[in-house]
Amino acid sequence: MQYVKAGDWWVLLVASVCLVIFTLKVWGGERAEKAVIRSGGHIFLETSLSINQQIEVPGPLGLSLIVIENRKVRIAKDPSPRQYCVRKGWLQQAGEIALCLPNQVSVELVGSYKRYDSLNY
Repeated sequence: MQYVKAGDWWVLLVASVCLVIFTLKVWGGERAEKAVIRSGGHIFLETSLSINQQIEVPGPLGLSLIVIENRKVRIAKDPSPRQYCVRKGWLQQAGEIALCLPNQVSVELVGSYKRYDSLNY
């Protein structure tokens, strides 16, 4: 019968700490600095997240209401039939995006640098 020795516990402890650090580094999102709002494929507005505001964005179906509050962004109202972008909820990390495709309105959060995106590369 073999017993777990003190060195084995140290290896498990170091491996666990490395796993936690790696997980936070890879999946922990960067803090967003600004919101890029697009309408019809063109940039409608770039704005800081430090200012609480409501923005009405025109699209082919009507106006979409975008709310910025406490460094978070969401699409509060949209005339699109299925309301997927409204149900997306609050966005707060860089790289997150909400798309209202029928109304051609989108909101993307941007940080201090662009992360590598293998889907769009």
